[in-house]
Amino acid sequence: MLLSVGDDVKHSYEAVERTGRVAAALVLCINDYRSTLNQREKIEDAEEREIVLKACHKRCAERTLKVLEQSGGIFIKLGQHLSAMNYLLPREWTTTFIPLQDRCPVSTFESIESMFKKDTGAELWDYFSEFSPEPIGAASLAQVHLATIKETGQKVAVKVQHPSLEQWANLDMNLTSFTFSTLKRFFPEYDLEWLSSEVEVSLPIELNFECEAENSQRTKEYFARLPGLPLVIPDVLWAKKRILVMACESGRRLDDLAYMDSNHIDRDEVSATLARIFNEMIFGDNAPLHCDPHGGNIAIRKNTSRRGANFDLILYDHGLYRDIPQDLRRSYAKMWLAIIDGDLERMKKYVTEVAGIGEDKFPLFASAITGRDFSIVSSSIMAPKEASEQKTMSGALQEGLLVDLVQMLGQVPRIILLILKTNDLTRSLDENLHTKQGPVRQFLILARYCMRTVFHEQLEEIRERGSLYWPGNALRVFAAWLGYVRVGLKLEAFELWIGVKRVFGRQNGIGLGGMA
Repeated sequence: MLLSVGDDVKHSYEAVERTGRVAAALVLCINDYRSTLNQREKIEDAEEREIVLKACHKRCAERTLKVLEQSGGIFIKLGQHLSAMNYLLPREWTTTFIPLQDRCPVSTFESIESMFKKDTGAELWDYFSEFSPEPIGAASLAQVHLATIKETGQKVAVKVQHPSLEQWANLDMNLTSFTFSTLKRFFPEYDLEWLSSEVEVSLPIELNFECEAENSQRTKEYFARLPGLPLVIPDVLWAKKRILVMACESGRRLDDLAYMDSNHIDRDEVSATLARIFNEMIFGDNAPLHCDPHGGNIAIRKNTSRRGANFDLILYDHGLYRDIPQDLRRSYAKMWLAIIDGDLERMKKYVTEVAGIGEDKFPLFASAITGRDFSIVSSSIMAPKEASEQKTMSGALQEGLLVDLVQMLGQVPRIILLILKTNDLTRSLDENLHTKQGPVRQFLILARYCMRTVFHEQLEEIRERGSLYWPGNALRVFAAWLGYVRVGLKLEAFELWIGVKRVFGRQNGIGLGGMA
């Protein structure tokens, strides 16, 4: 009885401390920004105004980072998400939060043993003959241990949720919601409540490892139909809500360029394979979309037994998934074909269908979805990205476009936010590979998947007219097929050209022409 009361008192004290920590940082940041913005109005020099604002960004980011690290769990996850939002947040915030990608809490072995018994009704050693006390990897929500199954001797990876999450998850989600609603009250133009709403929807799913097991199995079955893609999804042996036992599939991080180069793994081919995998997830019929493909969730290893590629890509952490509705997927494909063609009128049409964005916010959305300055989007998206372009985009955000972007993202469907996040993460993975081929191949691969989506829609529309063998319908099928094949031939020609350049060590460009 006394022990129970003592635990309740301790929990209440820690809850008050946790809440106070967040509230104090929130008050300090709001006051800092209000005083800084008032100070800027009195400064005439534009450069000095920018320096003052950047200094405020940095102070508040460092203050927030400290609170996120002290609180752990969900707050680390939120910080990791924010660090990838360089299309939305000032650079001072995103760069300050980068350490959260690797600086995650580690739960004690004793707490893992206790949780295992609570969740399974058995001792950990009843299942495993070996279980490494130290995790091989730790993330914001879970950590992974190597183990050996007692009955079979199979080496496995055991993913276990941080036990402390159970007691703090609800409070932390409420604190997150309170933080963003308070920011909206003081700075109504910076409405980020959509971000806390997405956390409230996604987090309970991510905390249920039985859902992750289902996503993993579904993804494995889907890509089993595509043996040409060197993708490995670890087999799941069994799962509980907070425990996941899977086959041990290890590899190296995708940013380990020395490993790839020393094993003669072509980084350009790795980049192309990533493009094919995630375009298949976005545009494939009934394909599951992995919405958290950051560097810690993908590994690479050499595999000389495969035909074609000499590597495997291993995809981990299947907690955050979404399905893209068919109508949205088709409009999204047409939007990208319009972007690749540089056709502004078609872009506007399909941006409205995809995100409900009007013409006034269209340039902003086009830049957010592509990660490119609108002047590039409206001319030639295939042009290599220069450092000056990134500087121009960052400057535009500082000059007032940030408010428009925040408001726009609050209006688009939630699934579009996750597609934006997936695009941004995969784009970052690709940039870290430092490939030689430039963006052309990526866009050709994207165009091929988009044309496949459009081709299937055209076939469906033709079938509604009657038999595909009727002369008029047969001609329509042939015309639709030619459009699809044309893009495929361009991709094959470009890949042949890459092979020639590799032999002769040359670099050059190639045009795409119209896609549709």
